[in-house]
Amino acid sequence: MNIVEEKPIPIYGDGKNGRDWLYVLDHCDALIRVFEQGRIGETYNIGGRAEKENIQIVELLCDILDKRLGQVAENSSRNLISYVADRPGHDRRYSIDAGKIERELGWTPQCRFEEVPNQTVHWYLTHLEWVASVRTGEYRKWIDTNYIERRHIIS
Repeated sequence: MNIVEEKPIPIYGDGKNGRDWLYVLDHCDALIRVFEQGRIGETYNIGGRAEKENIQIVELLCDILDKRLGQVAENSSRNLISYVADRPGHDRRYSIDAGKIERELGWTPQCRFEEVPNQTVHWYLTHLEWVASVRTGEYRKWIDTNYIERRHIIS
């Protein structure tokens, strides 16, 4: 939303912190697989085998939104990137070894990283009301109400 609103995009440190990226639907699929086929008491790491630096992700999002919003090169959203002090003790890299879930449960991500950023941006841009409710905290009322209702039904 900072890109859409032309606000600074804060990036910790030099932006080279590495993260393993996983599409949300793949994550849901993996959780279901663990629930249905996993052994009780076992731990299964879920990873996307798509390690990228934070700055790569931000630049990709800038490029996608520039294209969607008709921004020209000299007005690139990349100009909004602002490097800020890193958090003390911030991990440089989060790495996931998903070998166990792959071997034991036969699960691997179905979506390649390259396929999903455009879909994700599209989803957020077509659900701006939901985004606004998250930003204001209004969504918590729905979650709290529905959690209480479900909990009442279960007990």
